[in-house]
Amino acid sequence: MSNRVPLVDYLVLDGEPHLTARECTRCGARYFDRRNACAACEADTFHTVDVATEGELRAFTIVSFAAPGIPVPFVAGVVDCAGTSVRANVVNVPADPRHVRVGMKVRLATVTVGVDAAGVEAVGFGFEPAS
Repeated sequence: MSNRVPLVDYLVLDGEPHLTARECTRCGARYFDRRNACAACEADTFHTVDVATEGELRAFTIVSFAAPGIPVPFVAGVVDCAGTSVRANVVNVPADPRHVRVGMKVRLATVTVGVDAAGVEAVGFGFEPAS
């Protein structure tokens, strides 16, 4: 049994960590959640595809207020990963506009979210500057 588990089903930790999406076989729209039908074309068949691990930050906001227990500030962003839009935090960078900018190159990074009493690590993901 692995001592690391992904926080979401579409984060793959085996080998090189990456995300997977469900792609509509008719129109190519991609989704990270389970779908009975495509929101773009209403088709009902999908297959799993790997999502690029590098991308470009398309939009972001610096979050200054959050629920109790959530450390702030942090950067929430939208990353274009070779045509797949991924919403995720931007990590391993100061949360200020001098260090984060639209158009910056980023890459997938895994982050420990917590560890249970048995030592099992819950792993989430974000994107960090690529250079």
